[in-house]
Order: sequence, then C-alpha cells, then structure tokens
Amino acid sequence: MENQQEPQFNQWYETNSEADQLLRDAAANATEQHDELSLRPQFLREYIGQAALKDELSVYISAARQREEALDHVLLFGPPGLGKTTLAMIIANEMGVNIKTTSGPAIEKPGDLVALLNELEPGDILFIDEIHRLPTNIEEIMYSAMEDYFVDIMVGQGPTARAVHFPLPPFTLIGATTRPGMLSKPLRDRFGIINAMAYYTSDELQEIVVRSSDIFNAPIKPEGAYEIALRSRGTPRIANRLLKRVRDFAQVQGKDAIDKGIVDIALDKLRVDNRGLDETDHKFLGTMIDYYNGGPVGLSTIAANIGEEAETLESMVEPYLLQIGFLQRTPRGRVVTESAYRHLNVPYQKEL
Repeated sequence: MENQQEPQFNQWYETNSEADQLLRDAAANATEQHDELSLRPQFLREYIGQAALKDELSVYISAARQREEALDHVLLFGPPGLGKTTLAMIIANEMGVNIKTTSGPAIEKPGDLVALLNELEPGDILFIDEIHRLPTNIEEIMYSAMEDYFVDIMVGQGPTARAVHFPLPPFTLIGATTRPGMLSKPLRDRFGIINAMAYYTSDELQEIVVRSSDIFNAPIKPEGAYEIALRSRGTPRIANRLLKRVRDFAQVQGKDAIDKGIVDIALDKLRVDNRGLDETDHKFLGTMIDYYNGGPVGLSTIAANIGEEAETLESMVEPYLLQIGFLQRTPRGRVVTESAYRHLNVPYQKEL
C-alpha cells in the first residue's frame, strides 16, 4: 500500500513545489517592481544629475504652466538606463497632469493609437518609449496629431471605406529612444524640445546609491557607495541593480553596513571589473583582439563571434566603451584603443 501511495505523494509534492516556486517568483517580481517605482524621484528637485537638462526643462514647464498650455512635445534620447522614463513621469508631476505610457512596438494599428489618444484630457502626456520602433503608418498619423491635434483614419474596406476625423485635446507627446538616428526627419522635426541624456559622473551615482540604500534600509559607507558608482557604467539603473546584489552579499555575510570590501567581493563574483566592464564587454573586446588584432572589424562580425545580436551590442555595449575611450568607430569598422589593451593587461602593438 505504501508503494502505491509513494508515487502519488511524490507527484503531489513536485506539483505543489512548482506552485510554491511560481508564487515565490511572482512575489519577487512584485517586490522588484515596487522597488523600482520607489526609487524613482517624483519631482525635478529630487532628480539627481542631468543638471543642464533639468534647468532647461524647469523653464519650459514654468512657462507652459503660466500660459496654461500643454507643454511642447519632448524627445529624450540616450543610452538605456539614464532615466528617460523617470524624467517623463517627473514632467507629468511638475505639470500636474496625467500620463499614459506605451512603447513603439505596442502600437500596431491606427486603432491602437486612437484608443490611447482618446483617453487624454487637455494638457495630458502620452509617453512612447522606443519611439524609433513605431510602424511607418502609425508615424504618419502622428504628424497631424502632434501638429494640429487631430487624426484621420480609414474605416472599412473597399467601396465602403471612409475617412473618420477625430479631434484631439492639446496634449504633450514625450518620446524616448536609444537610437535617435532611426527617427525619420519629419517626426523628429515635430518635437519642440529635443534633449540628449548624458552619462552620470561617479559623484552623482554615489549620491544615487546612497539615496537608494536609504530606501532599501541597507546602510552603506561612503567608500562602498563610491565603489559601486565607479562600476556602474555612468548609469543609474545599473547602479541600483548592483546595489541590490551587493546588499544580498552583505546580508548573507552578516555585515552591518555595505563597505568597499564587500562591494569588491560581490562585484568580482558578478564579473564586473573596476571600470564597470562585464562579461559581455570582455568578450566583445577580447574577440576583437584575439581574432582580428584589435580591428578594424564590422559589428555584425563581432556579434556572430560572441553570439549576440548586433543591435544589442550597438545600443547596450558600444556606447559605454566609446564613452570611456576603449573603442573607436572608423569607416572600416570598430577598433580597440591602446587604453583598452592596458586595462585588459594585453600587450599593445602599434600598427606600422
């Protein structure tokens, strides 16, 4: 009898273990999302970094509020993780209006766009992330929506097809993109405010790490916060992600506060070096040096060698390597610089 019950018990146990794991994963995801929301500043005075951009935006926002008008359309561009979405939400808070958020790939049909625009009240904000990925037919509809506050779409097919005119309230479109060069000129020209997001300094990132550690109730020493900042690639999102993982190591080791020692241990385990280069960066540069003598070599060739998408490398890896002077773009392809060789402890042989 016991032998008959044992497989049933094992099956029940495995099923319920899987269910428990799903619940734990869901709880972890909910916690991560809550943490991310709580980390976002709500107003410009709370936003750390991007000083010139904040000063500029504060003037435009104040002027629009004094005139009781919708803010002009805003385009924010720069590498991922610099705070474009956060800044869009701050603009909505500063203007005292609602914000609807979506992404370029999510708007597939004209009806999707009309549904979003139809929910807006006068002065509200529509935020479109990855706006460079808007379908062409949707982009063309956006022209009249942004400029004249109406859209015309075709309803029906064949002889019964007809144009339907939808008037819109004055609204603000905030577009965010990591690849501004992919925006068409007609769409780009319809944005009145165009700003690039810059990488953050180590001091700014240290301030962000200290603020986030307070929110996480994870005490951190100044040298620990600065070490995380140094390894964060000039990017707040990465700084907060590394802080979460270092916090785990500090908790398991019974540390009262995060210091430089535990940061070094944790980030070495995560294979993030003292300039913020991770495993993908090392593969990227190492492949160029080992197989192509440091370049020049095409991006698609590098991508095929290391098993990554070329678009991922171009948007996620290259910008930082270019920023810190480890990589150069030339007409013939990418080239590893002498400073990258020194960082990787590889002898540099200057081309004759």
